[in-house]
Amino acid sequence: MKFLSIVWDPSLGIDLGFFVVRWYSLMFVVAFILGLRLMKKIFIEDKILVEKLDTLFMYTFVSMLVGMRLGDVFFYSWDYYQHHLLEIILPFKEHEGSSALFGLIKGWEFTGYTGFASHGAAIGIIAALYFYSKKIINKPFLFILDRMGIMVALAGFFIRMGNFFNSEIYGKPTGSSFGVIFKNAGETVPRHPTQLYEAFSYLILFFILWRMYWKTDAKEKSGYLFGVFFAVLWALRFVIEFLKEAQVNGREDWVFNSLNTGQVLSIPLVLIGLFFIFRKK
Repeated sequence: MKFLSIVWDPSLGIDLGFFVVRWYSLMFVVAFILGLRLMKKIFIEDKILVEKLDTLFMYTFVSMLVGMRLGDVFFYSWDYYQHHLLEIILPFKEHEGSSALFGLIKGWEFTGYTGFASHGAAIGIIAALYFYSKKIINKPFLFILDRMGIMVALAGFFIRMGNFFNSEIYGKPTGSSFGVIFKNAGETVPRHPTQLYEAFSYLILFFILWRMYWKTDAKEKSGYLFGVFFAVLWALRFVIEFLKEAQVNGREDWVFNSLNTGQVLSIPLVLIGLFFIFRKK
């Protein structure tokens, strides 16, 4: 039996003539705009001043970018960055043979910021939300975590769709009909589209959490929605990692002869989620 596969070779983005809007960046923008609109409904329901959403946006956006960046540096790419410390904070890379950077600096190439880690984003956002809960809305820390978990699940859907458009973080070769040939990544064999597996898993999780907030008393149980979000999201990530290509060479089987870096980092986060689900008041 011969299986079908999809050849995936999208454009970089939407060409406006003078500027190309990249799909990954567009997914980020859509995630934040939609997240803000939905969070506004939650703020109104919880009788919190809508004006405080602007601050929440800045706290979340900055902490997510910083957390994702540092997560990639320290969890996945420290072997490289320990010898290129400036590249941690600058959107440039040393590149032999590069003529000049904007005609000014030879040997450096503009690459933008490449390499992000969702585990780092989780740490960064949680840290920022702690200060937001204490300094801005004067609510318990778990109050904001319960509600932001819903939005982050939705954002996860859009971010993984951006990864799919970029043909990155894809899976291992497969002979099934689910295979995708990521042509613009230089691939010639069908692979698991693990970005889509994660994206739609997170989207389903978002709808479940959204319904729990509006249709049940879950939001009255401090930490419960956050626990469900954390336990389910990182458990999904743990399972799907079995189908992914290793993102760090030499760490395909980091511990126990079977788990990779993403799975090792997911285990404590799943346990934290379970703690908040089952803890006694």
